[in-house]
Amino acid sequence: MTKPADGCIIDLDGTLYVGDREVPGAATAVATLQSAGIPVCFATNTTRRPRSALVTRLGEMGFEISAEELHTAPVAAARWLEQQGSRRVSLLLPEATFEDFAGFERDDREPDHVVAGDLAEAWSFEVLNTAFRALTHGARLVAIQKNRSWDAGQGLQLDAGPFVAALEYATGQQAIVVGKPSPAFFETAAAALGVAPRRIVVVGDSPVNDVQGGHDAGCLGVAVRTGTFREEDLAALERPPDAVLDSIADLPDWLGVRG
Repeated sequence: MTKPADGCIIDLDGTLYVGDREVPGAATAVATLQSAGIPVCFATNTTRRPRSALVTRLGEMGFEISAEELHTAPVAAARWLEQQGSRRVSLLLPEATFEDFAGFERDDREPDHVVAGDLAEAWSFEVLNTAFRALTHGARLVAIQKNRSWDAGQGLQLDAGPFVAALEYATGQQAIVVGKPSPAFFETAAAALGVAPRRIVVVGDSPVNDVQGGHDAGCLGVAVRTGTFREEDLAALERPPDAVLDSIADLPDWLGVRG
């Protein structure tokens, strides 16, 4: 039988690992795809770690993944800002991720763009109010992602989305989303793979960010029942996933790839 896809875009958090633990069988599944010569890139909305730190963390969990194989939302955001000619940015991001924006001047008072990611416990009235003032003085709001929640390994907790929504409501601006589920995010990843989008499968634990985002970019979409996955989220999709797997460990079999 013809395999359903020739390339893969695979989510990280909630798909390959949850918290600091590998999803059982995930490293073996990735190694199987790599040894079979399947073009793979790994796409993530996380803003808590720069790409270099993600490579180290993945290696500690048994994944052999290079920085070039990682398609991160902060890197996508930096490229988008460069295309817009932005020079000054306010970064609502963990400080470790600032290295992905090394080419920009940081300015919290009069930036060209306010870039919002996940600050976790560092969100505060002062942070939101400073961003609010910059936005009301002409800055544009860029959301690296608008996830509602994520699973840090101890249960669901708030992600960046609720705080981005607060800034949207307060300013009347609609944030420009540069990470998942933006079709442009997946189109860029597909171009890096050199595979036609219709022959690429996007795999992840978020039906909206991964499956719907992949579908909107012309790719296949497969959901995995790990991380933040909830069966009721499938009802929000414009069309059902091309498959729902128990975990990433089942992906090689679905693709018809043997280790």
